[in-house]
Amino acid sequence: MIPIAVAFAVAAGGVAAFMALALPLPWLLGPICACLLAALMRVPLGGIPVLNEGMRTILGVAVGATLTPTVLASVPAMWPTLLLVPALVAAIGLIGVPYFRRLCGYDLPTAYYATMPGGLQDMIAFGEEAGANVRALSLIHATRVLVIVVSLPFLMRGVWQADLTRPPGEAAASLPLWELAVMAVCAIAGWRIAKRVGLFGASILGPLILAAIVTLSGGLHHRPPAEAIWAAQFFIGMGIGCKYAGITWGEVRRDLAAGLGFCVILILLTLVFVEAIYSLELAPGMEALLSFAPGGQAELTVLALVVGADVAFVVAHHVLRIFVVILGAPLAARLFSARRPG
Repeated sequence: MIPIAVAFAVAAGGVAAFMALALPLPWLLGPICACLLAALMRVPLGGIPVLNEGMRTILGVAVGATLTPTVLASVPAMWPTLLLVPALVAAIGLIGVPYFRRLCGYDLPTAYYATMPGGLQDMIAFGEEAGANVRALSLIHATRVLVIVVSLPFLMRGVWQADLTRPPGEAAASLPLWELAVMAVCAIAGWRIAKRVGLFGASILGPLILAAIVTLSGGLHHRPPAEAIWAAQFFIGMGIGCKYAGITWGEVRRDLAAGLGFCVILILLTLVFVEAIYSLELAPGMEALLSFAPGGQAELTVLALVVGADVAFVVAHHVLRIFVVILGAPLAARLFSARRPG
């Protein structure tokens, strides 16, 4: 329990520091940065995986509650930008695999699963089956999510003057108790059902689907309260930072450096796609950036909620990206397994 208590204290200190310095998104970026620094100083950190995953259900309900009939009617108009998602994944693969393979010296399975911008748990599971270096995958993907999530708020504030200080929802005291109860049922039941049927991203997509059904039937009229979304940010940020627990300086020089170099490639590719989308007037610039930035689905959903972006547009593109990556992951795992001796 000591590493867990230490992680909570460090993350809370990060929130306090970000608030004192008036930095953006203190409940998300504060725990990330504080836990990362503590991990690099070899401070023992731990988390509660079930609780961390459970907090993501709040984001699923928040998105599902925004899917009104009017919003769903706008989904078919997204097809031009949705078609660009597989193109982005292909471009990342064509550049990323040679980068990790030839420049950084990783074996082919590790290079492939380090490149693919899917969920951390999914890429580690498929990579382990294919014989990849699981520890390297964990550090590289954690670095990808961290860099994207930390850099985007400053970019959005600098380019679009996005307001990152407003509450992400109404206060809990202002919401009807029966709606709060419905949200809790959607979160827990949606998560468990989605996990039972093997849906990827079950902790977000399950509650999202169930909350959307309830919203369309008239059972929900509000998003989860601001306090709940702040709590989700806190645990997501702490979880990202704690992934670096136990990192050695050898891993910093090899895996962390490789991950940072790859992030430069990802950011440049993302900006190329965003500029093309904005120039062709397919989507507003901020929505395009949030939709095509290859960060974590949960973290970018938080950013979309905070800045008031079109959440349905952002989530649709990330779900498709993860689906494309997940679809190819088992095929690649089988190919790499077949190549291994024995």
